[in-house]
Amino acid sequence: MKELRCMTYTSKGASEILVAGTQDQMFTIDVERGEISKQIYTSDQYMSMKRSRYICAATPTGSVNILDSVTLKLIKTWNAHASTISDMDAQHDFLVTCGYSLRQHQTYMLDPLVNVFDLKNMISLPPIPFPAGAAYVRMHPRMSTTSIVVSQLGQMHMVDLMNVNTSNIRQANVTSYLTAIEIAPSGEALAFADAECKVHLWGSPSRIRFAELSQPVELADVEAPVPELDWSQDTPLSTVGMPYYREQLLSAWPSHMIFEIGAPPVKLDTQFLASLMVMDGVQCTANPKIARRNQVLNTRLVDKTSSIQAPKFLSEKARESANTPNQASMDRRISDVADALGAAELLSLKAEVPVMYRNVEIKYSKFGVDDFDFGFYNKTRYSGLEIHISNSYANPLLQVLHFTPLVRNLALQHAATGCVNSLCLLCEMGFLFDMLEKAEGSICQATNLLKTFSNHPQAGPLGLLEEDNPGTSLTVMLQGLNRFLLDKLAQDYRSMPPHSLAFDQLLATSATTMIRCMNCRSEHSRPGTTFVNELVYSIPKNTSRGTRGPKVSFSQILKSSVERDSTSRGWCSRCQRYQSLATRKTVHGIPAVLILNAAISSPEAKILWSSPGWLPDEIGIIVDRGQFFCYEGEDLKLHLQRGIHSITVYSLVGLVADVDSGQHQKSHLVSLVNVAHSMPEAPVESAWHLFNDFLVRPIKKEEALTFNTSWKSPSIIAFQRKDANNNLDDSWKQNLDQSLLYMDNNNHVDEKTYIRLDPVSERPAPGSIIALDTEFVSVRQPEIEVNSDGERATIRPIAYALARVSVIRGPSPSFNSSLEPGTPFIDDYIATSEPIVDYLTSYSGIVAGDLDPAQSRHNLVPLKVAYKKLWILLNLGCHFLGHGLKQDFRVINIHVPRPQIIDTAEFFFVKERLRKLSLAFLAWYLLKEEIQRETHDSIEDAKTALKLYQKYLEFTDAGIMETMLRDIYAKGREVGYKAPQARLGGPLEVPDGLGTPGRKSGM
Repeated sequence: MKELRCMTYTSKGASEILVAGTQDQMFTIDVERGEISKQIYTSDQYMSMKRSRYICAATPTGSVNILDSVTLKLIKTWNAHASTISDMDAQHDFLVTCGYSLRQHQTYMLDPLVNVFDLKNMISLPPIPFPAGAAYVRMHPRMSTTSIVVSQLGQMHMVDLMNVNTSNIRQANVTSYLTAIEIAPSGEALAFADAECKVHLWGSPSRIRFAELSQPVELADVEAPVPELDWSQDTPLSTVGMPYYREQLLSAWPSHMIFEIGAPPVKLDTQFLASLMVMDGVQCTANPKIARRNQVLNTRLVDKTSSIQAPKFLSEKARESANTPNQASMDRRISDVADALGAAELLSLKAEVPVMYRNVEIKYSKFGVDDFDFGFYNKTRYSGLEIHISNSYANPLLQVLHFTPLVRNLALQHAATGCVNSLCLLCEMGFLFDMLEKAEGSICQATNLLKTFSNHPQAGPLGLLEEDNPGTSLTVMLQGLNRFLLDKLAQDYRSMPPHSLAFDQLLATSATTMIRCMNCRSEHSRPGTTFVNELVYSIPKNTSRGTRGPKVSFSQILKSSVERDSTSRGWCSRCQRYQSLATRKTVHGIPAVLILNAAISSPEAKILWSSPGWLPDEIGIIVDRGQFFCYEGEDLKLHLQRGIHSITVYSLVGLVADVDSGQHQKSHLVSLVNVAHSMPEAPVESAWHLFNDFLVRPIKKEEALTFNTSWKSPSIIAFQRKDANNNLDDSWKQNLDQSLLYMDNNNHVDEKTYIRLDPVSERPAPGSIIALDTEFVSVRQPEIEVNSDGERATIRPIAYALARVSVIRGPSPSFNSSLEPGTPFIDDYIATSEPIVDYLTSYSGIVAGDLDPAQSRHNLVPLKVAYKKLWILLNLGCHFLGHGLKQDFRVINIHVPRPQIIDTAEFFFVKERLRKLSLAFLAWYLLKEEIQRETHDSIEDAKTALKLYQKYLEFTDAGIMETMLRDIYAKGREVGYKAPQARLGGPLEVPDGLGTPGRKSGM
């Protein structure tokens, strides 16, 4: 080795360096072993080297050779200057150089231009004019497109490479010429060295601190004297100092690698110990019976609360409130105080999982899920979702999409069209979003959407069904569901005329992928779009021992993830064999809604997410000449102030987080959403909320954006263009396709039980009264656990499926006056693909064959068609009349606002009696009619409810409603609240959980 002039790190990082000089050989040196590992022949001599995407080596003739950082082979030669190169720098995708040219009188002078080379596309960019003569050049380490050019006399230009006509000019106060410059890795300071051996430091004194010496002198550590302690039983342990440390302690062992072995023994009472007697060398006494037979106390978890304590059932609260009216307000005050205490601290920094992040469970009484107090967990006006439904792990993703206005608008617009595709997920999403908005804090369930998803033929093979993959991580499944769902939503939107690409444009990041064979150098391009971008954590390694590398920002990770430059093995059609293929993307367009999969799989990624404030709530994106640039924080503000580039600002809408509750509970998913972006008007402050299934709580922004990767890790992140925030489009209500109400595909003409609406004379309008009744079948038996004492506990409730829907005309001018009120216009039987375990014929009137398309003589329709008819009537403003409608709405999976409900079970009800009256009993007592003698009929029940409503109006107008209620309950006590025919020979009493609640109380 001789005349070595330059060196740089290779692709192996700090473990290997490449050295070269004025000779025909380069050397790679293994730093750890201290020996030459390879000798490489080169036809050029090198004076300077810089490494970024490639190794850039400057020759004495003014050219720059671009070398592959892995193979060290020559890729391209760039003739930068006519004579020699004075200085150069390379960072990310750019290489900048300044140098000399031979002028008149045979003298070398500095060029008045700084040349710029694009390392990604391998092309020259417009040079930077610098009349003073460019002697030194540096790329800003934090601002990827900013370059600093300095002359020998101290003139500085800060130039944006994307717009070379704008620059920021400064002058260093030097009395001689400069000999060297350098910029700090943080970008906060500049250092100049001049010919008088002075160093000039430039930076902000309030932000930068410089040492007086270039390198501190290493001195021996002085042992501090050990303080003397007066050690006794009363000495606090806090007086014992802890050593300072920089690395993670061994005691900070990952939670997933901690396993509890054994358990502490049971604490024995002193009286028990005193009663011990010695017999044959063994101490014994009578069993204190502190545990049940064949059961062992769990002494490890005695004092720990693993989840939120379940509230009392509504039926219990109703009985207690009748005795102690102030109990309900007391419970609410206690809960409000707990919320205030929880909001006063940052819970995500705690080592243990906070209570509001833990699993929530539904408890079931003998009255089923309707008796559970969901309101205890949610006092906001934003609705949660139930969890006892298959594949409900999708709930957090659905909440995030619901609060993304642009997605919400297109989903509702599509649902309002005439789409009747049974597998259309976009329609079901529109129905769900409408239900969540109408519920205003009441509990909802995504039953129909998740059922449609479960029946989709592609969901199972992709491993997205929870019942088929019990051991798969929910985060992995949800990220797969995210990709699947967005793709299907775009397809569904395109399926309806005019076959618009609006949904694709909303979500798609369009780019062209260039694929180059590393062996034969052949290239081919492949255009494409993606709806979900996977984050790739390309974190640079430390360049020297004992120092930390530059902090990687979220914007840098996003940039590298979208551009996605990578090398992998693949088939080369030219080489006809598998080769190393380098891929790089040229980005053409960015979406209005940016959906990201966090894809955290490495310790480095977890460290990034655990940094406070690492995820910004706003980012700015620029796409220029196929390159993707992302900014946040102060960099974003600076670009907005400059206004040079067209920058798109995105707001963080929400995210889904995986919560690992520890060894004794399985992990689950929650969503954290800034609901302020989906309000009709933008509020002054953000409004972050935690959606833990049906638990909904307002939280601070810092709490939402703080992650503790030992138990709280992000899974999916959603950004939306800032100018689309609060853009709620409800024009779909005026464009609602009503044609389905007037269609009739029933081929059994002689057996019709209804008369369809006349499209000319009958137009349901706001306030139109329609009477509704439904019948159900059972598709899943309840799962009941019986303990050793014989007590029964419901693990999973019975599951119903809609079997029949009947809707009749009420007294309204919207309907044909020639038809009597009570004439049905909908009587649909529902074709179901689920196996039916019980037709419940005694209570539903449904028999085997009624729901079979091959045998049924009824108007058999898909669930989607029957549901959409009711959804159209709901959004036309019709009032739904019936008896005990709560259970009907639950099985239909629709939410009707309270002003649109006319429930006769509530009209003929006295709260203090704690008993609702059945439809059959009221019909017998008030209408003198006998119904439900052998079975139930939904048309008959709907007509009866309409007659009871007319009776209610009569009693109210006469002012005798309270008197009639007393008489009704008095008669009910006499006959056991059952119609005489039912008591003597009618059907048996409806079991718990079957039929409409209003009916079963008197059956």
